[in-house]
Amino acid sequence: MAETPTFGRYAEIPYEQMAPEQQEGYRALIETRGRLPGPNKIYVHNPKLAQVMGPLGAHFRTGYSLSERGREIAVCIITSTWHAAYPTNAHERAGKAAGLPPATVEAILAGLPTSFSDPREQVVYEMATCLANARWVAKGLYDRAVEALGHVGITDVITLMGFYTSVAMTLAFYDVPADAPGMER
Repeated sequence: MAETPTFGRYAEIPYEQMAPEQQEGYRALIETRGRLPGPNKIYVHNPKLAQVMGPLGAHFRTGYSLSERGREIAVCIITSTWHAAYPTNAHERAGKAAGLPPATVEAILAGLPTSFSDPREQVVYEMATCLANARWVAKGLYDRAVEALGHVGITDVITLMGFYTSVAMTLAFYDVPADAPGMER
């Protein structure tokens, strides 16, 4: 491991210095993600975890029940809840790139109320806000979520938020600043 931190407080391991299991975890992350962004730079240190987190993260990139805008609504809510600079900054940009109005993204990040004309996006916003704030899920919200998202969509929102809670907490613990580049790979 490098002696000087390269990604926030974390000192990344150059590939040639990784244990064989870490190299296998690194390759698995590259296969599922195509690159080693954000917390994956840290997860590679734990090869068993890397084998799981890569495919789980890849699930939320394509071919699942939420739109890109819906995903970014939930992700911006959870990463800003944990005050994690790196993923919040990245997903602020991603939310705007997905077509969410800048004022809406900024309201989400600030914890201010906002609303959406699309019923699915509104339910994602309400679910994510409720869950991120450890609030009771009212029967009316539950019913709207079942109608708008179905159980597959509901479990995708919940699991997406759990995944990004792990991402945010990892990057917050290692104090990774917004736009930290890490090692060249």
